[in-house]
Amino acid sequence: MIMEPRLYTTSADYVYHELRHKIITKQLKPGQRLPEVNIAVQMGVSRTPVREALRRLASEGLVIIIPNSGARLASPTKREMDDTYIVREELECLATRLAAAKISERNLRRLEDAVIEEERAFEEKNLELYLEVNETFHKVIAEASGNRVLAEYIENILARTNAYVVFYDPFYDLEENPSIAQHKEIVRALKEKNAEKAETLMKEHLENSLRDLGNP
Repeated sequence: MIMEPRLYTTSADYVYHELRHKIITKQLKPGQRLPEVNIAVQMGVSRTPVREALRRLASEGLVIIIPNSGARLASPTKREMDDTYIVREELECLATRLAAAKISERNLRRLEDAVIEEERAFEEKNLELYLEVNETFHKVIAEASGNRVLAEYIENILARTNAYVVFYDPFYDLEENPSIAQHKEIVRALKEKNAEKAETLMKEHLENSLRDLGNP
């Protein structure tokens, strides 16, 4: 059932969440056109909040806006995903190595809590929650690195790779999620202050994540 716009702060927020939910639950397909007028009519809003929502989705890599042509759902290529993961691996391995030497007990607890939430989200097959918690896990490590510039770059690239998960990860078909076990191993290595082990585990984790994505 579609929620009423008044339940959200703004109409744009309402449209954003409705479209994002449809994308994540695969009601919309990669490459599908997203006409502003049609969306506005379906959701009972003007075109302005639709335009704002599409721009927000575009900033997350879920939508592509083409001048004089309109918006469509992104359709990442294999080359694009490979190139992005090369960059993400370098950034996150660096962050993990730095974090191992200085991570606080508070951040270790945050990581452990994130893993518990990941398990719950996977059991419930709630991809929206899973993406949110998974992103939190990687952001905590980035923050623990102590390098704010590095953390900002990682936050940006996480949004892009989350889009790949939405489009191509077999999340709904998996009986077990190997990513969760890998996260637990990374946390253990960080607890041990073992920078080399933690970095190696992060590298393997991201290589596995890319490999597990389905083909475009």
